[in-house]
Amino acid sequence: MAEKNEDQRFVESIVQAIVNNPGDVKTERTVDEMGVLITLHINPADMGQVIGRQGQTARAIRTLLKIVGAKNNARVNLKIHEPEGSQRPGGRVRPTEVDTSVVDDLKI
Repeated sequence: MAEKNEDQRFVESIVQAIVNNPGDVKTERTVDEMGVLITLHINPADMGQVIGRQGQTARAIRTLLKIVGAKNNARVNLKIHEPEGSQRPGGRVRPTEVDTSVVDDLKI
């Protein structure tokens, strides 16, 4: 198994500190002409903690990771793998049917 790079270890340590299942945190690192891509795999139950309210936690992790990458002259991006059954707090519920009586009551 190849040794993990500094950026990979950084992401894992931050995410392990904020999730309930730190043993399930795994990363994959790929390098191409666009730069470095770190794909984060976590327990589906921890998805909400990693994403955060309105994506704030994920955005903060990405910002810090870009700084680590800049220090090493690399463009580093983070992709959070969203497994089936993941749970985001306050997830959006898309209506399947529109109640037209509400629109009629507006009398527009």
